Amino acid sequence: MSRQSELARVAREVFGWQRLRPAQLAAMEAVLAGRDVLAVMATGSGKSAIYQVPAVLLDGATLVVSPLIALQRDQISGLAARHAPEAVAINSQLTGDDLAHSWRAVREHEAEYVFLAPEQLTNDAVLAALADMDISLVVVDEAHCVSAWGHDFRPSYLRIADAVERLGAAPVVALTATASPVVRREIVEHLRLRTPLVIASGFDRPNIRLEVSHHVDDDDKRDAVLGRMLTVQRPALLYTATRRDAEMYAGQLNSSALRAMAYHAGLSRRRRDEVHRCFRGDEVDVVVATSAFGMGIDKADVRTVVHASVPDSMDSYYQQIGRAGRDGRPASTVLFYRAEDLALARFFTAHRPDEDLLAAVYSALDRRRPKNLAALRAELAARGARLTNAVNLLEEAELARATRNGFIRCTDASTEEAVARAVEIVEKGERIDRTRVEMMRGYAETRDCRRQFLLSYFGEALPAPCGNCDNCDAGANRERPVAGRWEVDAAVAHREWGPGVVMAVDDDRITVLFDDYGYRTLLLEAIEHSGVLTRR
Repeated sequence: MSRQSELARVAREVFGWQRLRPAQLAAMEAVLAGRDVLAVMATGSGKSAIYQVPAVLLDGATLVVSPLIALQRDQISGLAARHAPEAVAINSQLTGDDLAHSWRAVREHEAEYVFLAPEQLTNDAVLAALADMDISLVVVDEAHCVSAWGHDFRPSYLRIADAVERLGAAPVVALTATASPVVRREIVEHLRLRTPLVIASGFDRPNIRLEVSHHVDDDDKRDAVLGRMLTVQRPALLYTATRRDAEMYAGQLNSSALRAMAYHAGLSRRRRDEVHRCFRGDEVDVVVATSAFGMGIDKADVRTVVHASVPDSMDSYYQQIGRAGRDGRPASTVLFYRAEDLALARFFTAHRPDEDLLAAVYSALDRRRPKNLAALRAELAARGARLTNAVNLLEEAELARATRNGFIRCTDASTEEAVARAVEIVEKGERIDRTRVEMMRGYAETRDCRRQFLLSYFGEALPAPCGNCDNCDAGANRERPVAGRWEVDAAVAHREWGPGVVMAVDDDRITVLFDDYGYRTLLLEAIEHSGVLTRR
């Protein structure tokens, strides 16, 4: 029996899926062949099937790195509902008996799927126990978290590649619903994927209507947001820039007889879980949230997503509006835009490093004797994401290197030089992030088809206007050029800004994503006459 036939049989008999999509089959065949895979596929397109089906045919357990415990629970429940092979979790919220059951199931080859958070892979005891077991496949869900360019960045994701090597270098499947070309590149680099099969299916969600509401006065904008939320189709999500705004809007909506709940990182875990449960169970009309509310939402019938302020990037915006209309039915999105709000978005792109901690970590490392995270925590009394961030940054600056037994210093640079090099990398990231905020300005202020603008950010050309955005309603009907000397995806080099990739082509300008300087829009007339931009 061919691999495709075998995969189709398992999909049908074990999971009840009568048909697999071509992209799913291609990825599954690569997994069975032992090849790494990066799959960028829209929500609802069956990303999870890419690992769930071939896992049944592989000897050994499948390790699924998933960022939220609530998301792990949903995935395990979904597998149980389909009567699939056993799935277990390993996390800090399990009772002693439940945790013992999970480890026993993995050890005795009873569990096919093992779910855990990336932070668990920085725990030496957990990693040592897993290394003694038969792991045949590693899945990295929400893989965009590995990229500082992506939304929802998690520093512990950068340590996954070290864990994979310690577990025997099993094939890796990286999954995400959205990733611009630069995020895809960083996923491949940071997870150390080996000549992966990269599948990036269409980003377009034509059932989602796109709209921007422009305002000058902040009070008028807030009144308009509240007025719109009283009339939108529900269930709905309302995203805010701050925790304070989330609480304020939720309170106002509740006083208007809507069932609304606030969600942000400042709430207790129990309260956040309650909001998730109420939203999934249709016990609430509107969740008013910061960007903390996102991953793990398994609800297909969200009808409206509203942004009360401009997000920090198109990546975040696309991910958040993509939570609407997953059932394929019409859905609406509205961005309430005030140019002054961009200043707040820029503020959130600032990530000043802890220079004292960088200096302490660098000084603590040795050229010959590796130190793992546990040893560094004990020596420096530094914990959690701060320490992981510092180690990641030193490694990115090529000042430290991960080995099988921990981290070593790989340069004789002085502590002052090392900190300066690390800070330079952070400043480069901030410079690039500021250009992403400017792309949000471009989206909000464009008079052309918004979907064309949005898709071009992800390197996908939409030749004709979509007919399902406010600008198309107002008469945007210009066809986009898709070929020529500066076609989309062309590799280019700028005299000052270095290498880049063409992301969008317009009548009189192109948008280029430069490796070190982010997004830049260049007038065709200027670059043709000056020769400042060339093909690579």
